[in-house]
Amino acid sequence: MHVTVEKVVRTFGVNPALHGVSLDIRAGELVALLGPSGSGKTTLLRILAGLDVPISGRVLFDGEDALKLTVQERNVGLVFQNYALFRHMTVIENIGFGLGVRPRSSRPSRKEIRKHALELLDLVQLSGLEKRYPSQLSGGQRQRVAFARALAIEPRLLLLDEPFGALDARVRKDLRRWLLEIHNKTGHTTVFVTHDQEEALELADRVVVMSEGRIEQIGTPDEVYDSPNSPFVFSFIGESSVLPVRVEQGKIWLDEKPLDLPVRDVPNGPARLFLRPHDVDVVDNEPGAIAGVVSVLRRHAGSRRVDLEVGPMRYRVEIELPADLRLNREGTIAFRPRRFRLYPAPSQVAR
Repeated sequence: MHVTVEKVVRTFGVNPALHGVSLDIRAGELVALLGPSGSGKTTLLRILAGLDVPISGRVLFDGEDALKLTVQERNVGLVFQNYALFRHMTVIENIGFGLGVRPRSSRPSRKEIRKHALELLDLVQLSGLEKRYPSQLSGGQRQRVAFARALAIEPRLLLLDEPFGALDARVRKDLRRWLLEIHNKTGHTTVFVTHDQEEALELADRVVVMSEGRIEQIGTPDEVYDSPNSPFVFSFIGESSVLPVRVEQGKIWLDEKPLDLPVRDVPNGPARLFLRPHDVDVVDNEPGAIAGVVSVLRRHAGSRRVDLEVGPMRYRVEIELPADLRLNREGTIAFRPRRFRLYPAPSQVAR
């Protein structure tokens, strides 16, 4: 199903939650709404589900005005962080619940509901657990049951609200791979809310980065990570460091030292240089390089992370180096970013 969101506005009292948000979600696409708390992502998901109503704007499901449809008429599957399973029902009863409460005219027989529920149990890799109750399952198993229940009604749209937020890191990673397999098998149009950038980049066909009720950027995981269009997106997607610099006559200056880095489409004046820890090359302390004093050394999986204090103001920069590179605490390291982004300072930018 193709979903269109046009200029949707939602406020709570005097507090704006969505500022004229527009978004196209293609049929069969898996889209992540990514942002910090208060960015509006859950409000947008609730409007898609019919659990909330915008003040203005339109929501279309395959060209049909979804705002005129009830929750039931929208036929969306919902999965929440807290599973929302019925504790007094067995696994198979939970999965078949949505089908069992349909109007009599469209309700399958008990035999058909059971058959469909057992097929979904197999799909979510929980065959043999149909007689258990939620309290007898692990957190990861309960979330799989919640997915199966959402899929049982054959939804036009699958909506996931922080589906893995209550699980530990290892289980989250396993379920992310599993969800991608399920999506590839079923082809449901899927929208999921997350504040976890790794989750969004790993799962989504496209990522919608939100901040303060606005969409900052929409793109593939590669596009939002490699080509962030704003300081917010750069700092929120992936790890980063930032240095205050200034641009003068086509050169970038850090304190009183010119850097050997190109300037593109940034006017003269104060600016900010964003870089990622792994996108640097260590060089001799040559003209045009960035040099800093080592303040912290720590192991980071197969590499080593180094905190440097740069310049008289001791700006903090984090870089990533090979684990076997021999370093001295309080020694000096010079480096040059392989990739970076330069943005005018906030005072230079009109919202």
